[in-house]
Amino acid sequence: MGRGKLRIYLGAAPGVGKTYAMLSEAHRRVERGTDCVVGFVEHHGRPRTEVMLHGLELIERRELEYRGSTFTEMDVDAVLARRPAVALVDELAHTNVPGSRNAKRWQDVEELLQAGIDVVSTVNIQHLESLGDVVETITGVRQRETVPDEVVRRADQIELVDMSPQALRRRMAHGNVYKPDKVDAALSNYFRPGNLTALRELALLWVADRVDEYLQEYRGEHNIRSTWQARERIVVGITGGPEGRTLIRRAARLAEKGAGGEVLAVYIAASDGLTSASPKELAVQRTLVEDLGGTFHHVIGDDIPDALLEFARGCNATQIVLGVSRRRSWQSVFRPGVSATVARESGPDLDVHIVTHDEAAKGRRSLPVARGARLGRSRIIWGWLTGIVGPAVLAVLLNQLVPELGLANDMLLFLTFTVAAALLGGLLPALASAAFGSLLLNYYFTPPLHEFTVSDPKNIVAIAIFVGVAVSVASVVDLAARRTHQAARLRAESEILSFLAGSVLRGEDSLDALLERLRETFGMQSVALLERTSEVDPWTTAASVGTGTVLRPEDADVDLPIGDTMALSLTGRVLPAEDRRVLGAFAAQAAVVLDRQRLVDEAEKSRELAEANRIRTALLAAVSHDLRTPLAGIKASVTSLRSDDVEWSEDDRAELLEGIEDGADRLAALIGNLLDMSRLNTGTVVPLIRETDLDEVVPMALGGVPEDSVGLDIPETLPMVAVDRGLLERAVANIVENAVKYSPHGQPVNVSASALGSRVELRVVDRGPGVPDEAKERIFEPFQRHGDAPRGAGVGLGLAVARGFTEAIGGTLAAEDTPGGGLTMVLTLPIAGDGPLVPPELPTSAVT
Repeated sequence: MGRGKLRIYLGAAPGVGKTYAMLSEAHRRVERGTDCVVGFVEHHGRPRTEVMLHGLELIERRELEYRGSTFTEMDVDAVLARRPAVALVDELAHTNVPGSRNAKRWQDVEELLQAGIDVVSTVNIQHLESLGDVVETITGVRQRETVPDEVVRRADQIELVDMSPQALRRRMAHGNVYKPDKVDAALSNYFRPGNLTALRELALLWVADRVDEYLQEYRGEHNIRSTWQARERIVVGITGGPEGRTLIRRAARLAEKGAGGEVLAVYIAASDGLTSASPKELAVQRTLVEDLGGTFHHVIGDDIPDALLEFARGCNATQIVLGVSRRRSWQSVFRPGVSATVARESGPDLDVHIVTHDEAAKGRRSLPVARGARLGRSRIIWGWLTGIVGPAVLAVLLNQLVPELGLANDMLLFLTFTVAAALLGGLLPALASAAFGSLLLNYYFTPPLHEFTVSDPKNIVAIAIFVGVAVSVASVVDLAARRTHQAARLRAESEILSFLAGSVLRGEDSLDALLERLRETFGMQSVALLERTSEVDPWTTAASVGTGTVLRPEDADVDLPIGDTMALSLTGRVLPAEDRRVLGAFAAQAAVVLDRQRLVDEAEKSRELAEANRIRTALLAAVSHDLRTPLAGIKASVTSLRSDDVEWSEDDRAELLEGIEDGADRLAALIGNLLDMSRLNTGTVVPLIRETDLDEVVPMALGGVPEDSVGLDIPETLPMVAVDRGLLERAVANIVENAVKYSPHGQPVNVSASALGSRVELRVVDRGPGVPDEAKERIFEPFQRHGDAPRGAGVGLGLAVARGFTEAIGGTLAAEDTPGGGLTMVLTLPIAGDGPLVPPELPTSAVT
C-alpha cells in the first residue's frame, strides 16, 4: 500500500479563502467520481463556507470532555475505517484536546497518509514554526499553534491562496469573515494593511523558495547543467581581502533591483592546508553578507575558477560578481587572473560583473598558503623548464646570432636562467640548471668547440667559478624563498591564533562556532570533540559540526588527544605535521570553551539552588509564624467553645465560630498561595487558552473582598481576550485583595478595563500609601511585603503568584503610581485572534 498524497492550501492570513478553495476542490473531485469525505472542516460561522459543505459526506466528529467542557475533534479511527480516497482536514496546525489520538492535527494527517489516503488541508503562513518570531515582530501576536516547516515542505502540492490586503479588509467589513461585533477590533489591530502586506510577502517568498526546491530537484534528476534564469541569484566570489566588503555591497544592490533576488557569498580555499585569507576579515564579511540578507558559503577547491563556476551552476545562479584582480600587471602575462578566467569560461548563461575597487593591481597582500619550502606543482614544473629548456634555447640563439659575444657575457646570461630556476622551482632545478649550463658553455663557447674538453686552463677556472657562483646564488635565493614562506606561514598562524584567542577570551564563540571555524580553516569535512570519563569507558560526542562525524578517534583522518579524556577528531583528509601546531591551539581552546560552558551551566544551577534555598528558608519562616497565628486563633476559639466551666451566650458563640472561620479562610488562602508558588517554580502550570470576556471573569474574582470595597467598570464592548479563565481569575483576585488590604477605609478600589491596540489593559487602582519606584519590581518577588505590613498580613506571595499566572497566559503585570497618591496595578492581556491559541508545548493539556 503506497503513501497518500498531501495537498495544502497556504494562505497569508485568516479569511483569504483557504477552506473555501479546499471545499471547491472537493466538489470538483466528487463530480469526477472520486470518493471524498470531510474529516474535519471548521467554517467559523461563515455562511458561504458553510454552504460549500452541502453535498459532501461528513465523518462524525469525536466528542471529548476536558475540564468540564465538551470539545470536538476529528475522529481518526472513523476516517481510517471509512478508507476514502481523499479526506479533507482543515487547520493543519491545530492542537488537539488532551485525550485525542495525537497531540497535533498534522500527526493525524500523517496517519491518514501512511494508510494510503490522500489528504487536502489548509494552513496559514504565520503557523509555520520557523516564522513564529518574524510574525510576532510584524503583528505583535505570538502564534502558539505551529506546524513544523518540514511537514508542509513534504507536501506533494502546495497551492497559494492569495488576496490583496484591501480585498481582505473589504471582505471583513462586509461581515464575510468575522461577526459584526469583532470586525472593528480586527481591522484596527491584526488586520491592518501593513500587517497583511508583510504576511502576504512572507507567504509569496516561502512558496517561491518551495518552487525553487522543485526546480533544483528537476534539474538534478535530468542532469541539466545550464542555468535557468527563473530567479536572480547572485554569487559573490571573495578572497578574504578588504575588497570583499565592496563586492558584497555591490551584489546586494544588484539583488535589490529584482524582486526576490538572492546573494550568495562564496570563499574558495585550497585543499592543501591553512586558508590564505585573514580569518578576522572573513568573519567580518560573513557577518556583512548575513546582515544584508544573503548567505555565506565555504568551498574547498584547488582550481578556483572551476570551483566558483561549479558552485554557481550548482545553485542555479544567474550572475557572478568578482573584483578586479589584485595581481600586478606583469603577473597577468604569465597567468590570467581568476576574474578573467571566470569571465571567459562562464558561457552565455552566466553574467559576470567585474567590479573595480581600491585594492586593484596593488598586489596580493593575503598570507600565502605555503608550508615550509614546498611549492606548487606548476611552479616546480616551470622551474625545471626554465633551468633546462632555457639554457638550451639560449645556447642555440647565442651560437647562431652572436657567437663572438665573449665567454664572460655568455656566463652571465646562463647565470640568469639559474637564478630564475631557483626563484620558481627551488634548489634542485637551480643546481640542475647550473650543471647543464656549464656543460653547454663547455660544448659551445669554450675552445675546442663542440667537444666536452677545455684547452685553456683559464677557461677551466672560469667554468668552475660559474658553477660555484650559480650554486651559491641558487642556494641563497632558495633559502630566501624558504624564509619568506616560513615568515608568511608564521604570520598566518599568528593571526589565526590571535583572532581565535581574542574571540574566546571575550566569550564571543560557542563551542559549535569554534569547531566550525576550525573546519573552515583546514577545509575538513567534519570536526568532533570527543570525551570519556576513563580509558575503559566509551567515547561520547561533546560537540560536532559538519557531516560524517566519527564516534571514535581511531576512525578519524586526524586525531589529536587533549589530555587523557578528550580528543579532537577530524575527517576529510590527512593533515601534514606542520599543521598540527595550529590544530593543537584549536584543540586547547575547544577544551577551554567546553569547560567554560559547563561552568556557566553549573553556576546557573547553583543560582537556581540558591534561589530555591532562599524560598525554602522564607517558607519555613512563613510557616513558623504566619501559619501559626491563625492556627493559634482557631485553637483558642475551639478550646473556649469546649470549656465546661463557661456558659457562652449565642452572640459569644457566634463570634468564636466566626473567628474559627476567619482563621480557616486565612489558612486556606496562605496554603493556596504556597501551592500556586510551588507550581510556578516547578513549571507545572499549563494554561488552557480560550476566548474569554473580561466581564465574565473579573466579577467572579471579587468574591473574597467586601462588596462595597471595589468599584467595577468593565465595558461590554471590549474585545475578547485569549486567556486561561481560572488563572486569570486567581491573578485578579490576588491583585484586588492586595489593593483592598492597603486602601484607606472608605476609599474603594477601582477596577477598570480598556482596549489598547492588540491588547486589553485591566487597571486596579487604590489610594493607599503607594510604593517607591525602586521597590516596584521587588514587590513581585516571593515573600516580599513592602513597608511596615503586619506579620499577619500574609506571607508575601499574592503578587508573585499573580505575576506568574499572568505571564503564563501571555500577559504582563506592572505597577504604576496612582495620580494623587496610591498604587495602580496594570494587567495587560492579548486580544483573541482568529482560530484557537495554544501554548508552545502541551504535555498534559491543550488550548481551544
